[in-house]
Amino acid sequence: MSFIFQVLYFMIINWYGEGCLKIQSGELTILTDPVEAQSGLSPARVKPTIAIKTLSPAKNLGEGPAEKEGYSIVGPGEYNIQHANIVGFGVPKESTDACIKTVYMLEIDDITICLLGHISETPSPDVLEHIEEADILFIPGGGAPFLDQKTAVKLVKQIQPKIVVPMFFKIPGLKRKSDEVKTFLEEYGEKKGIETQEKISIKKKELGEIKTTQIIILKP
Repeated sequence: MSFIFQVLYFMIINWYGEGCLKIQSGELTILTDPVEAQSGLSPARVKPTIAIKTLSPAKNLGEGPAEKEGYSIVGPGEYNIQHANIVGFGVPKESTDACIKTVYMLEIDDITICLLGHISETPSPDVLEHIEEADILFIPGGGAPFLDQKTAVKLVKQIQPKIVVPMFFKIPGLKRKSDEVKTFLEEYGEKKGIETQEKISIKKKELGEIKTTQIIILKP
């Protein structure tokens, strides 16, 4: 008789500004929406197993080699790489012939992550029914040109994730105009303020102990 053991690692998540995250689980490293130097922010010095883009030229659709050691995922579809199951949902209303927007669901070590990316409107009902399963939700929190804070907060309360992490808000060095995260927090009703964290380090068991949605503000 043989037994299969599933190794569940601590998931470690770092934020580099805008939509750029490094998600680590064991030997798996995922980098999302890498920032470019012209943004005013410092690009992440990471060689990912998987690079994911929520906004990309339409000509780059699909899965292919990211660099010498990894894969690039762009656009709708189902992707299974190492112990990560990734599903991309298209956002037709916000996509054009030149660029596409995609919302992603990632399942890693029994933790489900939703990347809303660059969206500026509430996702369609057929997408919402999938992202309502998210344990951790990454959402624009800095207003225009993405979701306004009121809509973002309404969406969080509809999805009710264990953890919500706002992104795309004003930080030192960012050249484009954006609101500060305190606007998102005030809209949410969080008046005491939340201390920023260097990273998220969590296992599925710990998520199960969270009874109401927690807001985590990451420090880039």
